[in-house]
Amino acid sequence: MKKSLSTMICLLLSLTLILSACGGGNSSESADKSTGQNTEQPAEELVTDGLIKASDPSLSPELAKNRKDTMIIGITSPSGIFNPLFADSTYDNFINSTLFTSMIEVNKDGTYKEGIAEKWEISPDNLVYTFTLRDGLKYSDNTPVTADDVAFSLTVLHDKSYDGPSDIIKDAHIKGGKEYKEGKATSIEGIKVLDPRTIQVTTTEVNALAFSAIGSVGVLPKAIYGKDYKQGSLGYMRDLFTHPVGNGPYKLEKFTPGQEAVLVANELFYQGKPKIEKLIYKFTTSETNVQLLQAGETDMDFIDVNKDTIEQLKEFGFVDVNLFPANSYGYIAFNHKHDQFKDKRVRQALTYGLNRKEIVDAVYQGYADVLNVPQSKVSWAFTDDVNKYDFDLEKAKQLLDEAGWKVGGDGIREKDGKKFKITFTATTPNPVNDAIIPLAQASYKELGIEFVAEQMDFNAAVDKRKKGDFDMMFLAWGLTPDPQSGENVFKTGGSQNDVGYSNPKVDELFTKAGAMVDTEKRKEVFKELYKELNEDLPYIFLYQRRDMWANNARLQGFDMSPYRNFTYSLPQLQIQ
Repeated sequence: MKKSLSTMICLLLSLTLILSACGGGNSSESADKSTGQNTEQPAEELVTDGLIKASDPSLSPELAKNRKDTMIIGITSPSGIFNPLFADSTYDNFINSTLFTSMIEVNKDGTYKEGIAEKWEISPDNLVYTFTLRDGLKYSDNTPVTADDVAFSLTVLHDKSYDGPSDIIKDAHIKGGKEYKEGKATSIEGIKVLDPRTIQVTTTEVNALAFSAIGSVGVLPKAIYGKDYKQGSLGYMRDLFTHPVGNGPYKLEKFTPGQEAVLVANELFYQGKPKIEKLIYKFTTSETNVQLLQAGETDMDFIDVNKDTIEQLKEFGFVDVNLFPANSYGYIAFNHKHDQFKDKRVRQALTYGLNRKEIVDAVYQGYADVLNVPQSKVSWAFTDDVNKYDFDLEKAKQLLDEAGWKVGGDGIREKDGKKFKITFTATTPNPVNDAIIPLAQASYKELGIEFVAEQMDFNAAVDKRKKGDFDMMFLAWGLTPDPQSGENVFKTGGSQNDVGYSNPKVDELFTKAGAMVDTEKRKEVFKELYKELNEDLPYIFLYQRRDMWANNARLQGFDMSPYRNFTYSLPQLQIQ
């Protein structure tokens, strides 16, 4: 699939470049008209959201039909960190969500509902959170789930030796948490176990993320994970990563790195034992996952979305296709530590000078939208009342002139004796980079900018980013239900702001939004914030694509959304 997709992109890009040179339009409609073919036939409607049902489930391969009590879900290979407090990758967290549950869980619209907590209360000043656990909760080893386990899990996140992805101190501001992390206290003052089913957490300031940061923590059994705990020493936790004991719908039976994870239904799960006895996560790649699904070796997988692949899946007949907007966005990062990107007029020029729509259409064929702010279109915080940066080379040239970058005798712009050259760090194989590179090289050359691509594997590119050894590069960010988490990326000194971006107004607006809990009031702040980010352009915002999960129609009961992944459906799934 990868080779054919790359070939298709090259052909599309060749066509669009020819059309541009001839003064033709950039849209697929213009391309169709130029062929002289009959366009009077009504085009098949492009389904970009929702469920495309299997046309004939009976065509399911015998290999799949013979699995009467087992489902096989394909995912990219996880690293084996099966602990919800420490896992960092999406793929580890798919398995963690299967093994562990928290006090609250996310709804399809990004709001929250009861998980293992049957209720909660928030004080009028929005500083004190009291959660009451359901009665009779059990871990998979038949020991009770208690408020003491919740307190322990929250304490681990404050330990000075904790090296996982969460930042509970910034997100929740629990009273005494900072003192505990610094070793000035032996317990966290703001965490109190009122009885075996009730925990009370007191914070020091109003924070929009506090409720979800506290309520969404995966709950570990203290009797197992806390048995060897000493403040400031969490190294022993690594020994338990592949031997998890949780309270989720399934429990781990066997993990074979690089191959599969075998899980069995947890009869003690609070919602009742799942209907399918065995779940196997088979570790697959984008090069083979469609073929494995076709052969019946898997029942479900995440498939790269484009028109050709969807048509292929529909032709199988037995596959249901779930499409919904990805809770993520693709972008091209600037290294703000490099002088040539410090003037926002330059960043704006580079955005005007790149035909983003052509890139997005070539790669995703209608299954992604050009994005101009770092937020999902389905979020309550999203605004489209911003500059669209439509492709405009003349505007780009004007901005570069204003920023002092003048065209030299060799056609390359220069300023203060320095030529304008961009080294683009590109992961490969990656169809988005395959589309970006030729278009950027062509249009930036016309602007008087030398654009050179260096291609490497994903891990090498990420390493260069961490070291700051790049000019521009394409990557993607996942989003959380609450937009406040964006401060980690865009606030000065943010934990994920490794490109050196800094804007005092952005810092101020994130702080203002974070101190509010009223969604309508926050919405106005985020509208102003996104307008500022759209004007200042820390990145070239590129697209929001569709996610596509394809499953053998013998599996029924999925209820997914951009905020709610397939793991929430596992207890209800049935084999038909």
